[in-house]
Amino acid sequence: MARLADYFVVVGYDLDKRGGSEGQGHILQRFPEKDWEDNPFPQGIELFCQPNGWQLVPERERPSFFVSVLTDINSERHYCACFTFWEGLDNPQLQKAEASEVDEDEVPGLVQPAQVFAPKSLVLVSRLDHTEVFRNCLGLIYTVHVDSLSVPLETVIGNLLTCVIPVAGGSQRTITLGAGDRQVIQTPINDSLPVSGSSVAHLFRQLGIVNVLYLFCAALTEHKILFLSSSYQRLTDACRALLAIMFPLKYSFTYVPILPGKLLEVLSTPTPFIIGVNSFFRSETQELLDVIIADLDGGTVTIPECVHISLLPDPLLQQTQTALSMVLDPELEIADHAFPPSSTQPSTLKIQDKEIRAVFLWLFGQLFHGYRWCLHIIRIHPEPVIRFHKAAFLGQRALTEDDFLMKVLDGMAFAGFISERGPPYRPTDLFDDLIANQVERIRQEECSPHKVMNHIKELAEQLFKNENPYPAVAMHKVQRPAESPGHNDPKNLAIFPPLDDVTVQLFIDHAAAKLKTAPPVVKAELRGMVPSGPPLGDIVDRHGHVLANSARRLEVVRNCITYIFDNKMLEAKKLMPAVLRALKGRAARVCLTQELNQHVLQNRAVLDDQQFDYIVRMMNCTLQDCSHMDEHGIAAVLLPLVTAFCRKLGAGITQFAYSCVQEHMVWTNMQFWEAMFYSDVQNHIRALYLEVDEGEQPTPSHGQQESGPAAGGQELLGALELASEQSRLWPTLNKEQQSERVQKEESTVFSQAIHYANRMSYLLLPLDTSKNRLLNRSGIGDVESVSNSYVTNSIAGSMAESYDTESGFEDAESSDVANSVVRFINRFVDKVCNESGVTNEHLKALHTMIPDIVQMHIETLDAVHRESKRLPPIQKPKLLRPILLAGEELVMDGMRVHLISDGREEATGAMGGPPLLPAEGAIFLTTYRLIFKGTPNDPLVGEQVVTRSFPIASLTKEKRISVSLSMDQFIQEGLQLRSCTFQLLKIAFDEEVASDLAEVFRKHMHKLRYPQHVQGTFAFTVGQSGKTLVEHKTKDKNQSIKTLSKNLVKSAKRTIGRQYVTRKKYSPPTWENRSSQQSELDEDEVSVSEEMDQGSLTLSSTIRSSDRQTMSNVVERACCRDYQRLGLGTLSNSLTRSKNEPFRISTVNRMYTVCRSYPGLLIVPQSIPDSTIQRISRCYRQNRFPVVCWRNSRTKAVLLRSAGLHAKGVVGFFKSPNAPSAGPSQADSTSLEQEKYMQAIISSMPSYSEPSGRNTLSGFTSTHMSISDSSDKLRQPKIGALMKQVMGGKEDIPGTFSRGALGQRARVISLSQPRVSGKARNPPGGKWGSIRGSGRLSAYNPEVGNRLSSKESPQPNGGPSEALFLRQQRAYLYIIGDKTQLKGGKQDSFQQWEVVPIEVCDVRQVKNSFKKLMKACVPSSATSEPSMTFHRCLEESEWMCLLHRVLQVSVLVVELLDTGSSVMVSLEDGWDVTTQVVSLVQLLSDPYYRTLDGFRLLVEKEWLSFGHRFSHRGAQTLASQSSGFTPVFLQFLDCVHQIHLQFPMEFEFSQYYLKFLAYHYVSNRFRTFLLDSDYERIELGVLYEEKGERKNPQVCKSVWDYIDRLNKKTPIFFNYMFSPEDEEVLRPYSFISNLKVWDFYTEETLSEGPSYDWELVQRGRQERLAEEVPDKPDTTTPKSQRHIVWPCYDSRSRVVPDAITKLLQDLQSLEAELGLPPEKWKDTWDKIKANQRGEAKLENRPSFNSSLLMSSNLSHQRRSQGVYLPESGVGSSINLSMDCEASTTSTPVAGRPSTSTLYSQFQSTESENRSFEGILYKKGALLKPWKPRWFVLDKTKHQLRYYETRKDKDCKGVIELAEVESVIPATPTMGAPKHIEEKAFFDLKTTKRVYNFCAQDSPNTQLWMDSIQSCLSDA
Repeated sequence: MARLADYFVVVGYDLDKRGGSEGQGHILQRFPEKDWEDNPFPQGIELFCQPNGWQLVPERERPSFFVSVLTDINSERHYCACFTFWEGLDNPQLQKAEASEVDEDEVPGLVQPAQVFAPKSLVLVSRLDHTEVFRNCLGLIYTVHVDSLSVPLETVIGNLLTCVIPVAGGSQRTITLGAGDRQVIQTPINDSLPVSGSSVAHLFRQLGIVNVLYLFCAALTEHKILFLSSSYQRLTDACRALLAIMFPLKYSFTYVPILPGKLLEVLSTPTPFIIGVNSFFRSETQELLDVIIADLDGGTVTIPECVHISLLPDPLLQQTQTALSMVLDPELEIADHAFPPSSTQPSTLKIQDKEIRAVFLWLFGQLFHGYRWCLHIIRIHPEPVIRFHKAAFLGQRALTEDDFLMKVLDGMAFAGFISERGPPYRPTDLFDDLIANQVERIRQEECSPHKVMNHIKELAEQLFKNENPYPAVAMHKVQRPAESPGHNDPKNLAIFPPLDDVTVQLFIDHAAAKLKTAPPVVKAELRGMVPSGPPLGDIVDRHGHVLANSARRLEVVRNCITYIFDNKMLEAKKLMPAVLRALKGRAARVCLTQELNQHVLQNRAVLDDQQFDYIVRMMNCTLQDCSHMDEHGIAAVLLPLVTAFCRKLGAGITQFAYSCVQEHMVWTNMQFWEAMFYSDVQNHIRALYLEVDEGEQPTPSHGQQESGPAAGGQELLGALELASEQSRLWPTLNKEQQSERVQKEESTVFSQAIHYANRMSYLLLPLDTSKNRLLNRSGIGDVESVSNSYVTNSIAGSMAESYDTESGFEDAESSDVANSVVRFINRFVDKVCNESGVTNEHLKALHTMIPDIVQMHIETLDAVHRESKRLPPIQKPKLLRPILLAGEELVMDGMRVHLISDGREEATGAMGGPPLLPAEGAIFLTTYRLIFKGTPNDPLVGEQVVTRSFPIASLTKEKRISVSLSMDQFIQEGLQLRSCTFQLLKIAFDEEVASDLAEVFRKHMHKLRYPQHVQGTFAFTVGQSGKTLVEHKTKDKNQSIKTLSKNLVKSAKRTIGRQYVTRKKYSPPTWENRSSQQSELDEDEVSVSEEMDQGSLTLSSTIRSSDRQTMSNVVERACCRDYQRLGLGTLSNSLTRSKNEPFRISTVNRMYTVCRSYPGLLIVPQSIPDSTIQRISRCYRQNRFPVVCWRNSRTKAVLLRSAGLHAKGVVGFFKSPNAPSAGPSQADSTSLEQEKYMQAIISSMPSYSEPSGRNTLSGFTSTHMSISDSSDKLRQPKIGALMKQVMGGKEDIPGTFSRGALGQRARVISLSQPRVSGKARNPPGGKWGSIRGSGRLSAYNPEVGNRLSSKESPQPNGGPSEALFLRQQRAYLYIIGDKTQLKGGKQDSFQQWEVVPIEVCDVRQVKNSFKKLMKACVPSSATSEPSMTFHRCLEESEWMCLLHRVLQVSVLVVELLDTGSSVMVSLEDGWDVTTQVVSLVQLLSDPYYRTLDGFRLLVEKEWLSFGHRFSHRGAQTLASQSSGFTPVFLQFLDCVHQIHLQFPMEFEFSQYYLKFLAYHYVSNRFRTFLLDSDYERIELGVLYEEKGERKNPQVCKSVWDYIDRLNKKTPIFFNYMFSPEDEEVLRPYSFISNLKVWDFYTEETLSEGPSYDWELVQRGRQERLAEEVPDKPDTTTPKSQRHIVWPCYDSRSRVVPDAITKLLQDLQSLEAELGLPPEKWKDTWDKIKANQRGEAKLENRPSFNSSLLMSSNLSHQRRSQGVYLPESGVGSSINLSMDCEASTTSTPVAGRPSTSTLYSQFQSTESENRSFEGILYKKGALLKPWKPRWFVLDKTKHQLRYYETRKDKDCKGVIELAEVESVIPATPTMGAPKHIEEKAFFDLKTTKRVYNFCAQDSPNTQLWMDSIQSCLSDA
């Protein structure tokens, strides 16, 4: 029984405390005045009566009523029913004004009303929630007062306060307050079910189904919820409804249905809440960031962005929504029916309310079914103690991943649910019944909504019955105030009178006395056993989530275990990989534990070593892959097993399995141990009471549900049932029996605690106690071999919470390990013992025991550890030795590691193909490379060898990782090494590798990667045994003189041996032409140089003393030869000749004083003196002033390069470019000189310097009109469009260039206005043909060029000529500059140069882009995220955009040069982007650079001589480590690769050549790409080393030498499709859609490692062949010749070679078989090409067989669209011959210059070129006959060439005159032509060999000898 009302309070407006606008309320009277003992008076009622604040109003308002809820300190809810009405009073403002003359508050002009109304509230405080009863009672009191009824108010209130009603039980009680009223109160049958009236239905009406579901999930997952409404009662109802649908969970956080405005700061509390606030305060709620706001009036729910609500798991959410809509909107279902039923009205609100609640009850039934099977009862007496095993519950339900359920189970509400509903003996309610008896029904019906509806209606009925146990009774009679006409007249209303408290108190006391005498009411409480419902296991099986493993897999697991215990080890070994794969599924794990259980007898199973090993591996695997939750199930069952399986190590020493499975994080997870402990305690307590009840047979428990729930059929007595029975009997026992039971239970718990302390020490103390790693935060330890197994220790899977922070110990002493383990066990023991009520004495005893237990265990472990070390190691695969290069040495011998698969799927077998990774082998660190060599773990591919390596210099990132190996299920320390050669080594050190060794490995690696000085790199240290690096000590003075003299002697030696050599052009032997027959390998050259002493070699001293020497060396450099080829200047003695040249070679930088990073010789305008240059250079960054690097042989336009200007020079430079006089505006003299410099360049151009203004282009028109390729014309963009695009103009329409604005092969020059030529006088509309002749040699007469260039004087003061006016805005010189630097330069209409501002990508962009590119091409781990796919990552790297930008600028420059304007590229510091653009421009414009020789020259000239900072950009030394790796050169090579793809027939070198350079420019194998400039190379003495020193002929110092050598042996670098077009200017497409990802980034060959170290690959192949041969001939079975080619394993180009390579290989092997001396492949190829041409000539029509690859008659348009064969060229040539209108009209070209003669774009005339020619007989190589050949002596090129016949254009060979030492008469030798006189013979002696010649007769011989002699002396 309970009081209906505890307190009655009258609250009024407080007139005394009126502060400002806000009034206050105060309690006028309260009854009773003393607090009840059981229920103190709640504070702050006055706030809740007027939640919006106490205010006076000018007009009387209607009385209002609402119920607030207050929660007291004991979480008891008090319902405060407030009835508020308004009473008139005279305006206090007016009274105040009279009292004080001046009032600050008053606003003048506002008329104050004479009377105002103040609120007054009557409040009932109760613990019962009977809203309607309260409304009636307070209404009655008000009516008595207003209508002045005869009943005294005191009587009514006294009766109200003394009214007592039952709380529950479904009784009816009639009450009256003594004013002629009567009310019937119905109490609910069961007070555990909430009472909701119709509030739930109203809530759904206001907000809708989805919104309420959001709120429901938010409340359960502990979010903050705020209701807004303008009605207080609705707020209370909504909050009540939300709590009602949460049943059976109870909300335990802040719950305030009506929050007063003064307390709004409560909303910023960090804890969850459900609060209601009046809409009046809406604006204050706007800035709450994490609160879900439900607006009841507007029907919206606002969820902030930062809040994520976990929703119900999927099928349930759908089913709930369906059921709700069927309740709320039954018409929806039949809305589309043709014959809808006559009426389907939804139920009345009261019924609907219960139906909605029934839906939620049904939902909880589904969510929580089976929860009782996961309860652990750990004490029964004196009070039941119960724990819920969350992991088991989620694991069995297969909902471990479900966010919603996880949060609910972790929440406070669920904890309350367990403590309330856990006890097995208590009253039950509707929910218990649902869980126990209706789960089966729910499961069967869940798919049919109508059956669900029926079930819900049944539940709703029960809920309704609970609230309304009796049919409605119409006995209510409550007076309401009369509505008389004068009722609202203020005069009539009296003030609510003060009540007589004595009278009221008398009533109360009287009632209390009566209660005392009344007999106590005994309510029979129906307690009973709570049924558990069906066990969980069956349910899960039906859903089939867990049965992913097929029966076949379980069979495999069973068989394997049987084999192991039957000692059939071979069989077991075969099955092992399959078993380990199967164990990824839960069913297989459960199966494993059940099988193992059967082999345990009396808690022990002794195995031999091998068996032990396998069992441990399986256990590790089982523990490894579990998810964090599920683990507990499996780990729990394995726990007894790991202490059962063991092996004997020696006398009395046994090793248990636990010592090998310690490393899984589950053992450090406190919750796991608790759950296990409780589970075991429950079993023991159950056993305890089973013994007590003798009649019961002991049966296996279901408490340990993990091992398979108890079968539902048999009636087993579970722990909960037992507990319930015991609780029932408890009151019947006497005191002794009770205390005996309590004691027994306590000792059971205590003994279990000791048992667990032991178990925990087993699993937490590592075998080698000197290394503490398990409880370390990192979770990674140093692992030493524990057993002889693969397995041993491993730290695994789920990073559940490991130990607390205190335990991160670094120093490993055994005491430390012991301490941390002791602390961990102590924490555990404290927690479980407190929870399970162990006495303090026992707890203390435990604390003293634990250290002893741990210490004992450590001692036994030491013995085991000692013994286990003696075990013979298990056979591991033997380590394979890598093949090393000559001079490469091992720094660290192989360490056993596992190579783990990374994000590339090919090797793992994911794409089909064998799983090559993970593989086991060793990692080797050499002076040059990091090499992994091993064999795959998968036994199916175990015979293959896997190699992965990269140069140590290319390492870009190294990070430590921890790896779990899928085979062996343990975690290893590992490294992830990333290389910029697009390789990734992810290795895990084997347990046999000591961790300090791994550390040593890392240190060595770092030392090798970043040497102190560049001389520490492999290219320098190679071959120096002992690997000692040269120390750079400063030595005494004499030393440097010694060094110097040595150098001088060396250089002298080099020079003396050659007769007649003067300072003319000299080509070193490296530069021999590729096809010459005489070029034997370098081995037989004679060395004249010594190893340079690397002492303190200061540059200045070297050069000063031997200036001439250096100069002659500089002349030999590649750039000089190139300048001469281009006709840009010579260093000849006859200075007169060079005067009329527009350019000269300047030696101003020969000491590298002007610009450190430039070469010694530079091309500058003839008219500029050296002094000016020194001044100009200061304006440019790094002093890199503009120099000429290339000249167009046709238009004579030049390409210049420089760095960007220093900021200060820019504006001055471009102010008034055409004013020759130094006006006051140009104070800065340097800018004048700069201008002169520019002018000098412009005047060098023929188009500028001709007075007649004849444009050079006009000279070509007639010859080039023959073919006008119309398709080209369409595609040719205006240069303007190109410019716009490069400069990033926004206004252009994409359409203008999207169809190929950078047209691929667009060759029609369309100027904005065609130029008018002086000679032809064409009308301005003249049509321009293709610049290129139709496959013929350009018919341009070279003399014109010479004539133009030899113009003596340019026009005085460089004034504009006639041509300039006709040019219409085409400048003579374009300066490509950086947008950011070119601010403020103004353009002039007469200006002769123009600036093209472009945006360049800076180095940082390239660096970051490259990092992302590497991650895209070689991801470190596989990912399925859509945002991480290869193409997405590639796009995000923006690498393609950067290529596009560089190509785009280059094409623009090519276009400008081709139309006769010179271009100066002046970007950044002039050594990154500038170099890229300048090199690409030359490559595109000049076919020479597309040959092997030319490309080498281009790289040597533009990249090496002009100082691209290779060492700095490649981060090759310690100093540049911080700058990081920036692949500027790689970007250039990628651009070349893109062009190569678009023009496969224009390049002599293959794609492989580019990859080779890309690999070796970072590999540091050669010295070529080391250091940042020529200056640094000279300083180190690297620059002028002649061919690798003879000491070690294998070691090439230069990559070019290496390529040359290799190219003679094999056609690997040669492109068979090479068939160049004359004078062809390439214009590639540069759109991103036209660019391809270079396969260099993505391909790999695991069989042999990178193929760029050719010797290694060859030797590896020979070894492999040698291994395959010795098999004894197997005659029985025919051996298949077929070979499976695996991607990423085999080298496809080798296994499936292209046809030409194959034929050349066959030819070689045939020659070898026949014993013929092998012919060089190049000779064979050239012969075939010559024959081919011969045939074509005879047929006199283009042949359509494969010769098309070599003939060049097709218009290039077609050729480039034909077949393109990557890497190796052969394939059908059908597309090539599709459309040859060009070739059919023009006569085919008879022959063409071969590669080696593509030298001269500048050739003057044939006669000048061939200074002497005729037939000579030449003796062939050894055993070859004499043959007549047509010899040509060429002065200009300084060579003696020979051809088969006079007409032949194809040169058979070249003798460089620079190498000739002497010409002497000779005698005939064997096999010489018979009829020729003796004197006709002469010998030509070169540095390499002696050539024997004979002419027709002796005078002829004399002529030849004299000519050669004169050539030599001229030089």
